[in-house]
Amino acid sequence: MSLNLMASLADLANLKQLDKDKLAEIIQDGLYQAVSKKLLSENELEIVTDFDRNIILARFKKIVVDQDFSLGEISLDEALRYEENVSLGDKITVEIPIFDFEPKVIKNARKAILERIKILEEDRIMFDYENQKNQLVSGKIRKEDYNGYILDIGYADALLPKEEQIEEEYYKVGDIVRAYVVNIRKRKNDVIIILSRTRPEFVKRIFETEIPEINSGEVEIKKIVREPGMRTKVAVISKDPNLDATACCLGPRGVRIEQIRNELNGELIDIVLWDDSPEQLIANAIGPDLVEKVYLAERGNFARIIVSENNKNLAIGKKGKNVKLAAKLTDFKLDIYTEEEFEDKISEERRITSHISDLDGVTSKVAETLKEHGYTSVQDIYEASVEELYNLEGLGKKTATKIKESANYF
Repeated sequence: MSLNLMASLADLANLKQLDKDKLAEIIQDGLYQAVSKKLLSENELEIVTDFDRNIILARFKKIVVDQDFSLGEISLDEALRYEENVSLGDKITVEIPIFDFEPKVIKNARKAILERIKILEEDRIMFDYENQKNQLVSGKIRKEDYNGYILDIGYADALLPKEEQIEEEYYKVGDIVRAYVVNIRKRKNDVIIILSRTRPEFVKRIFETEIPEINSGEVEIKKIVREPGMRTKVAVISKDPNLDATACCLGPRGVRIEQIRNELNGELIDIVLWDDSPEQLIANAIGPDLVEKVYLAERGNFARIIVSENNKNLAIGKKGKNVKLAAKLTDFKLDIYTEEEFEDKISEERRITSHISDLDGVTSKVAETLKEHGYTSVQDIYEASVEELYNLEGLGKKTATKIKESANYF
């Protein structure tokens, strides 16, 4: 340590953007720990620091003794140089510049101070980083390791883990990448920022950046669901009845949505107009031009969607992603049917829930015969052949044919 210690520490505080008052407290604690080992509690040690006057010293009381053997003692002869009327057992207040202490004390104090400064710096960095959480950042790929890509984002390194990368997205050193800050982790020796390009929040932040009406709050994003690298659905609503939320997101000639798609390496993005009506929201989520009718179940979040034969594959989507994302967006379990498939399904359900006694030609005696052989619903008769039925004991061919025809048209 030197006379310039305080000036050096002040420069360090400025360089590391540390609070001077907190730094002074750290210096005092570090020096106190080092010096107090040489003293007793009755010496009443105090560490004095003054950045403005470049002062750092230890102030404490020495006990007057015949002959001093420790730092906390002062001989009577020496004490008389300070005060005329002093006797054994009295205390003399002294101030000793830190650089006058033995090297071991200074070394221990310096180590303690630097360790605390490092912790203070990490806490300050953590505070700064916490403000970056849930934000978009841009960085340059510095290297790739087994965990993922390491990015230089200007004020720190960040990790884009493999599980947070879009499948089939590859980068090389020097590439500029934009990502979403999902977490800040404090490790033993440093702080690491965790990034993501797969989460719906990443898309949300991009929309807020690229679409002024969303950034201003005129258009609200209600929900985002995503299959990273394949397809994303963004449900939006306008707070101004004169403002078209879909048009705002698409932009003139689709330029805004195209910029966002480029950021996502060509990922499909569906702008879904939010609606409080479940039927309309489901239709919008599948594609309003594809849907002919939506039927909601009386109980539970189930819906059946009617589309034309030509539109069925589009409604389902590649690998089923369109209907899967629509289900996530609407919180409904969705099934896609053509009109013919839907009628068949309804008929099947009606047959399953209807008893054989509802069929024409089924008397109580016939019903009992069928029940004995395991035929209880209209669907059971529908799935059976005429031959299978009239081979049953007690059931003739004429009756079997009649109830089979009845089941077919039920």
